[in-house]
Amino acid sequence: MTTIDLDTLRSEVRALDYVRGSSAEDAMWREDDEDARANLAIEGMALSAEDDSLFDMLRDERVPPPLATQILLRLLGHPDADPALAITPAGTSC
Repeated sequence: MTTIDLDTLRSEVRALDYVRGSSAEDAMWREDDEDARANLAIEGMALSAEDDSLFDMLRDERVPPPLATQILLRLLGHPDADPALAITPAGTSC
């Protein structure tokens, strides 16, 4: 992935209007993330420390998985990203 300023991204995520996950959802999402990361490692595609930090931050902010996907698409400048999502694409000056 591209280098991402996690402090700036965290501020942008906190400014978004979304319903944060409940404690139970948070626990489930963390377990799902653990499983996904383990599967990636088994397949030889382990996440970098920077990627781990990004996904940890999204979990810490209790971002629902569908919104987390949209945030990633926006960060990467993907054509399917929601242009209205107030997230600065990676590599773009704020």
